[in-house]
Amino acid sequence: MNASRLLAGLAAVLVPMIAATAQAERVRDITQVAGVRTNQLVGYGLVVGLDGSGDQTSQAPFTTQSLENMLQQFGITVPPNVRPQLKNVAAVTVSAELPPFVKPGQTIDITVASIGNAKSLRGGALLMTQLKGADGQVYAVAQGNLVIGGVSASGKSGSSVQVNISNSGRIPNGATVERAVASAFGNSAGLVLNLNTPDFTTSSRVARAINATFGEGTAQAVDAVSVALRAPADVNQRVSFVAAVQDVEVQPGDAPARVIVNSRTGTVVIGSGVKVSAAAVAHGSIEVTISEQPVISQPEPFSQGRTTTASQSEVNVARNGGHMMRFGPGVNLDEIVRAVNQVGAAPSDLVAILEALKQAGALRAELVVI
Repeated sequence: MNASRLLAGLAAVLVPMIAATAQAERVRDITQVAGVRTNQLVGYGLVVGLDGSGDQTSQAPFTTQSLENMLQQFGITVPPNVRPQLKNVAAVTVSAELPPFVKPGQTIDITVASIGNAKSLRGGALLMTQLKGADGQVYAVAQGNLVIGGVSASGKSGSSVQVNISNSGRIPNGATVERAVASAFGNSAGLVLNLNTPDFTTSSRVARAINATFGEGTAQAVDAVSVALRAPADVNQRVSFVAAVQDVEVQPGDAPARVIVNSRTGTVVIGSGVKVSAAAVAHGSIEVTISEQPVISQPEPFSQGRTTTASQSEVNVARNGGHMMRFGPGVNLDEIVRAVNQVGAAPSDLVAILEALKQAGALRAELVVI
């Protein structure tokens, strides 16, 4: 994809985004209630029933050890001199996110990923696995048949085909919650709303909008992230109060002038507030060509020498037409896109241009390279 198509599509995406920022948004869409959060769970388990695509026990001995420990719990002892060569078992990690306010008996989705050298987990079933939190307590128990989105196949000659990843999968509703996480939602003296994107303007506007709806003193902007609320003490009233607060509409502050560059994929996202001061940018490309030509060295007659083959290297450096772009003071997004389109720069060249403008102090925006 050339730069013209990339930037034209970028402008088409940004125009609706710029127009959308002028519309009011609900508090629920730009904030989160402090303390109402998810908790990460993780566990170690075994997936069985694989069609010969499990761990190679010679390279993953912990799989065999785990299986032997499990069999001992059922009264089956493997002789010490016997080392099972398994092909249908794989050691896996099981991870999940425990939603806020979840109660024992409810189910959550889990993700299963191989940690050994299994080729595929397709067709496998996860055995009962305990999921623990950061405090070491068991909060859920997982078990079930895996759903794999990828597929892989290989032949005896060594050729293989793979679509997506088959070493990880999910089990919808694969874990049952055994322990609830304590929440201070109903016990705290007040509540705090945290903005998803820190901004002093938005924080102040959220507090003003809530006070205009529920009365002065209901909300107070603490900083660029937090807005403190004076909430009812009764739990039922507090739930209704938070639901009403989340439906209040607020006009967020303008997004900061920022340019996001993904150096791996060449993706460039330019915010609507990006401007540049007066500057001139020279853009040129250098093409280096290296070729190897075989050369046969023939000895002189009766010299008793040997015919040898050598290579002669030829290096050519060519500079293809340079381009000069001139930006006047206060240039906006549209003019930047138009100028780069005229040059025909590739995404990698565009990254270099933006970095050079930032170093020169001409780019009035934050340049973020990820």
